[in-house]
Amino acid sequence: MRVLLIEDDDRVAGPLTEGLSRFGFTVDRARSGAEGLAAGEPDTVLLDLGLPDMDGIEVCRALRSRSQVPIIMITARSDEVDRVLGLEIGADDYVSKPFGVRELIARIRAVSRRTQFGHPGRAAAHPAAHTGHTGRDGYAAFPGSAGPPAAPLSQTQTRPPSAWPSSPDAAAFVQHIGPLSIDRRTHQVHLDGTPVALSPKEYDLLACLAGDPGAVCTRQHILDIVWQPNYFGPTKTLDVHIAALRRKLGDSAWIDTIRGVGFRLRPPTGAPAPVPGWPAPGQDAR
Repeated sequence: MRVLLIEDDDRVAGPLTEGLSRFGFTVDRARSGAEGLAAGEPDTVLLDLGLPDMDGIEVCRALRSRSQVPIIMITARSDEVDRVLGLEIGADDYVSKPFGVRELIARIRAVSRRTQFGHPGRAAAHPAAHTGHTGRDGYAAFPGSAGPPAAPLSQTQTRPPSAWPSSPDAAAFVQHIGPLSIDRRTHQVHLDGTPVALSPKEYDLLACLAGDPGAVCTRQHILDIVWQPNYFGPTKTLDVHIAALRRKLGDSAWIDTIRGVGFRLRPPTGAPAPVPGWPAPGQDAR
């Protein structure tokens, strides 16, 4: 797997390049935002937010405007706003300095799996990065909070695109929660008829919470479903993504925090109630 490291600090870049190389990664380094934007497209980008020539957020925005390459932010900034902003404009994950190489590798592999699910052509173009997991375009069970944890999205049974039902049957895959609609087949989300642009991880998080609207999903259940059971990073990343999702939904009341337990999705006061009869986790939507 080829990794583009955009990092100006030799004290960080040197050990990081050496560590990744030991695990079989090919690392190309850029010392500035401009140099990183001029580089060829890698399999994954590691992007420092504190660059000498331009803000890393702007580099992230420019990369995402032209490519779906996985982006992991590397930051020493303690302000949550920077992390949320980076995730909102298209970064897939972040790590905070200091961090271990093994943690970073786990995040690279997890992000690679998720982006391959959303862009199966990337897996074909980069077979070395293929993990053997099921593609995101496949039909997945809808995880909720009741009963035993649903299988991770990467472990659910899939169907080829030709097996998807055509209109009007395709409407059976659209879940309505008040003014919010979630198309499980196309992974498109609309709020009051307006498209909501979500990153792959934000979509998975929303789908997890929407599996049983109004019911509480525990933090561990969400981490197991959205970040996979082998996730080793800090659980704070869940809170960052919850904050980003709330901002994109335009009203923090969409997602309740149940202190010490987890989160639940429900329409804000005054919005229509969820449409009854949505299939329970693991059931077919038709």
